[in-house]
Amino acid sequence: MFIKLTKEQQQFMISDIQEFFSLERDEEISEFAAEQVLHFVKEKLAPHIYNAAVHDVKAVVDQQFASLDDEILTLERPIKR
Repeated sequence: MFIKLTKEQQQFMISDIQEFFSLERDEEISEFAAEQVLHFVKEKLAPHIYNAAVHDVKAVVDQQFASLDDEILTLERPIKR
């Protein structure tokens, strides 16, 4: 698993999962069950979300480099012959 969470982060997420089940599904789940949901999300879903974010960042960086490349080229001086 590539995602490292602090104990506080994990507890906060577990609490959020329990709250989600309570509010959205009118279902009370134990801390253990919420921890299992968190583990599933981290193992199965998070890599897809992470990879999408990496692709988004690459697109932004590519766009910024292209803009920077254009700006650098404006510094060229004409060569007289």
